[in-house]
Amino acid sequence: MKRKDLIRHLERHECILLREGSNHSVYVNPLNAKKAPIPRHKEVEDFLAIKICKELEIPLP
Repeated sequence: MKRKDLIRHLERHECILLREGSNHSVYVNPLNAKKAPIPRHKEVEDFLAIKICKELEIPLP
């Protein structure tokens, strides 16, 4: 999955960018205060995208 598609999915489900790091962007779900780092690669493995969505407690892409 492309990183920009994953970020679009997160933002569609009300997750917001908490901070930018050098290797990761950290997104937070304000509804439950869960955080998840998103790696800075053009492609994010599907199993990692699923793991991130589960961590943030949003529907899978």
